[in-house]
Order: sequence, then structure tokens, then C-alpha cells
Amino acid sequence: MTARRAIIPVFVPHLGCTANCVFCDQRKISGSERPATAESVTRAVSEGLARIGENTDTQLAFYGGSFTAIPVREQEALLGAALPFLLSKRLRSIRLSTRPDAIDAETLERLRRCGVKTIELGAQSMDDEVLRRSGRGHTAAQTEAAARAVKAAGFELILQMMTGLPGDTKDKTIATAKRLIALAPDGVRIYPTVIVAGTPLETLWRRGEYREHTVDEAVDWCAAILPLFEAAGIPVIRLGLNPTEELSGGEAVAGAYHPAFGELVRSRILLERAQTLLADAAPGSEAVLLVHPSDVSAMTGQHRANLVSLVGAFSLAALKVRAGDVPRGEVRLG
Repeated sequence: MTARRAIIPVFVPHLGCTANCVFCDQRKISGSERPATAESVTRAVSEGLARIGENTDTQLAFYGGSFTAIPVREQEALLGAALPFLLSKRLRSIRLSTRPDAIDAETLERLRRCGVKTIELGAQSMDDEVLRRSGRGHTAAQTEAAARAVKAAGFELILQMMTGLPGDTKDKTIATAKRLIALAPDGVRIYPTVIVAGTPLETLWRRGEYREHTVDEAVDWCAAILPLFEAAGIPVIRLGLNPTEELSGGEAVAGAYHPAFGELVRSRILLERAQTLLADAAPGSEAVLLVHPSDVSAMTGQHRANLVSLVGAFSLAALKVRAGDVPRGEVRLG
């Protein structure tokens, strides 16, 4: 994928969904109440191109729902609305999200003809018990088969996973990450579970049948898997739900919702790496941690929490963080 790609988002919340996932209310998660129509697609692309400019790699992205499980005529209407922009090369390609059990050879060929370049599969977990308890309606084996088919057909593959679903554990989350890495996706999205008002998961939680996946727990689990994806050269293109007015306004009733979740995870990883570096520091000594300029804030931690923790843990007289010639995500002693 190109790092310079611009995205024009269009939401199709719940369209094509064949299962009742316990965690899901896509209208509240996306902030979009009405699913797209051909007319709204045309409008969104026109407005997006006017805003972004037309001399870039611009992709129309259908988010939410299970696009390939929508009736074919409706799929073709939505995709067809983008056709004039594709033919004029003002729009370069299309991205869509779908379920692993809604992919087959005929579908992939139709998507190719319509200008689709990127397919996102909602894997969520590679543990069948977690999938069953979450109401996903597909298996891990179906995810693997769909991912391989998407790659073999020449599409870009994005895999979505969640942490903290019913029955999930840190070990299962790590195992899921490793199985997704083995599928060699072009990118992943990681969404810790949030309890959204009105979902079956809220009911399970209030009955005591589901334990909340807290922000701190989710940070710990994601700090264990993010380096695995990075080491494999797989970009993590989203870490945590995108903040919306609905979620921030109270629709996220519990769970791992934080507007700066990705920053919290990267801060935890840097903290753990700094702890290793300072293991031999003499009590009462002073130390300097060098990080990439964009990592200074994360290394410091929210409200300087990382510095306070490290000074206390190693009885340091002083600890400073400075920007240096250091790769992103790494820490060195100055």
C-alpha cells in the first residue's frame, strides 16, 4: 500500500450482516446512521475529490457492514456509482470490508471488474470458541481460506482483529496475532472490545456473564502483539476504535475505549523497553533516554507517568527524555 493514499469514506452500517455479533452497533461506532446509496456515493466522491485534490492516489472506502453479503444488485449499484470517477482516473481504486464466509471466486472476479483493489476481512479472532461466543457465525478456518483467496486473486488484504471478546485471553490474543501474521496481510486493524450501549454484550456484562476488557488490560495485550506485527513488516493501520461523538458522549458504556488508545499502547511498549535498558542503573544515578522525535511524548507518558514510574522503580536521581537519531519505537541510553 502507498503511504500517500487518500481515503474517501462511505459507511454501509450493518448492510449484508448475516450474524448478530454481540459487540456490534456499527451506527454508533461509525457515527453514521444511514447506509450509503448510489446517490450518496456519487456525492461523497465528488466532495472528497474537491477537498483532497485529484493528483493523488485516492481510494473510495466502504466501511462497516459485510459488503459482499449485500444483494448483488445493490453491490453493483454502489460500486457502479464510482465507475465514472474510475474511468476518468480521478478515483484510483475501491476498498471494502466483508466477512470471511462471504468470499468466493465469483465474488472476487466481480469486485475486480468493478475496480476494487483492497479487501478488509473481519477476522476478529482465530479462536473458534471466542468466535462462537461472540456470535460471529464463521470459523478461523474460513478466515484463513478467505484470506488466501483474496491474496491469490491479487487484491490487497487487510485483516481486522479484536481483543477482549467473550472467552478471549491474552494468550489467545497472541495466538490470533501469530495466525494472522502467517497469512501475510498488507495491513491490520486492532480493535479492543468496547461495550456499546444497547448491544447484546452490554446485556451479558450487566448480568455478570462477561467481564469488561479494561483500557489497562487492552493496553497490556496490545503491547504484546503490536511488536509482532511490526517485526513481520505488517503495518498496523488502526489501533483502537476511531473516536466519535456518540462513543465519547456515553454510548461506550464500558470497556477499552480511549480517544488516544494507540498512544497508550506505544507508551507502554516504550516503557517496557526503557525498563530493560535501566535494569543495571545504579540507585541515585541520572539517566537520559533517547527516542525518535515523534516518540518523545509517548516515552514520557501521559502526565509524565512513564518517567515517574521509571524513577521510582530504579531509584534514579533524575531521568530525561530527548529526541535523537533513533528509529521509531526504539529506546537508547544517552
